Amino acid sequence: MPPLDRVVFARRVLRAEAAAVEAAAGRLGESFTRLVDLLLGCRGRVAVAGVGKSADVGQKVAGTLNSTGTRAYVLDPTRAVHGDLGAVHPDDVALLLSHSGESDELVRLLGPLKRAAAGVAAITGNAQGTLARSADVAVVYGPVEEACPLALAPSSSTTVMLALGDAVAFTLLELRQFTADDFARFHPAGTLGRKLATVREVMRTGDDLRLAPMSATVREVFARGRHPGRRTGAVMLVDEAGRLAGLFTDSDLARLFESRRDADLDEPVGRVMTRTPTVIGPSERVATALDLLRDRKISELPVVDDDGRPVGLLDITDLIGLAPAPAAAEPRPTLRRSA
Repeated sequence: MPPLDRVVFARRVLRAEAAAVEAAAGRLGESFTRLVDLLLGCRGRVAVAGVGKSADVGQKVAGTLNSTGTRAYVLDPTRAVHGDLGAVHPDDVALLLSHSGESDELVRLLGPLKRAAAGVAAITGNAQGTLARSADVAVVYGPVEEACPLALAPSSSTTVMLALGDAVAFTLLELRQFTADDFARFHPAGTLGRKLATVREVMRTGDDLRLAPMSATVREVFARGRHPGRRTGAVMLVDEAGRLAGLFTDSDLARLFESRRDADLDEPVGRVMTRTPTVIGPSERVATALDLLRDRKISELPVVDDDGRPVGLLDITDLIGLAPAPAAAEPRPTLRRSA
């Protein structure tokens, strides 16, 4: 038996699952619309239930629904028939997931759920299964060839089920006109949450800012007392009206010394500052600020109000970890010489 080519085999698995999703997409019809309408009209929450690997998919589907504007929770079928059915409100809609449509735990739950909930929907692969025939509406994705070489472990079927869950959640998102602002409210933590935050939430303010009039000399600007806040390498320079006129950084100061322009130290900083620097508004997203910092290759980004007055500053050191790391170059093959 020849040795297994890992990459070739993995590609075969991925392509098999991709083909199953493509086939399911082609089979979508009116039942999908009816299922979405049932969930859209739900006045309570969506109770997502599955058994085995379908239960794992259900966890993800419920999470995606919650994060995109449709309130949901996971209902364990076994626990439900032993008392947890009390969690189901009459305004809730149940969404049951089963490839075969014959999972004993779900079939046993159908009758009680129909009495307890406002409706029962299903996503299944079997049009003739008990689940498809008993649910108020069922999306049947049809027969699926599992990517598992033994044709036993749920693989293509769970991928299709997961993709259909996303399709349901994102269709509801569009119908609800769910926005990025709504999404941000549900994701306050982690890297994603920080990127979705507004600049106002993360910018430096108060004692963390270095401000000076553009009429002051370079020496005066840098001879001022130590700032109690976090160190930043940029001084924001303002005109007589308090509007941002320019930016002068520690790097600019270093260049004056390197080029032996000592006389400029006693000239107004406005003569050597960077005029019309790149700025951002406080209500913009941190992700937008990251794009500006990366694209303009700058380290400091002044934050100004509608009148052009500085209200804050973003320093690249505050955002380390949010910007994507550059892609690593693939290692070059090692050439061996023949002996």
